[in-house]
Amino acid sequence: MSSRPQLLTAAEKLAAAKRDLEIPETVVICGSTRFMKEMAEADKELTFTGHIVVKPACDMKTQDPLWADAAAAEEGKRLLDGLHRAKIRLADRVLVVGDYIGDSTRAEIAYARKLGKPVAFTHPEVDPAA
Repeated sequence: MSSRPQLLTAAEKLAAAKRDLEIPETVVICGSTRFMKEMAEADKELTFTGHIVVKPACDMKTQDPLWADAAAAEEGKRLLDGLHRAKIRLADRVLVVGDYIGDSTRAEIAYARKLGKPVAFTHPEVDPAA
C-alpha cells in the first residue's frame, strides 16, 4: 500500500497562494443595487481597515447606454451574475448590505454558504437562515 500525498482542491490552492503572497482578506459585498450608497460606505470602511473589497459596480436599475437595448441588458445581466459568482468564489467572506433580500441576493447567499464562505449581514434580521 503506497501513501500518496493528498491533492489540494482549487480552493485550497487559492487560499495557500493568498497566504504565500500576503494578500489581505478579500470581502465581497452582496445586496440589492438599491443599496449602492450603503455598499460604497461599507467598501470605504473595509478598505480603510485593510481589506480588499469587491462589489457590484453596475446598477442596471439606473438608465445607462450600456444596457439601454433590451438584448444587451439581458446579456449583460447574465454576464454580471456570473461575474458576481466569481467574486464570491474569490472572496474569503461575504458581507450582505441592506435591510432587504431579493431573489438574486438570496441565491448569492445560498451559493456562498454552499462554498463554505462565512456570510455576515449589516441587518442580521434579513438572513434567510435566521
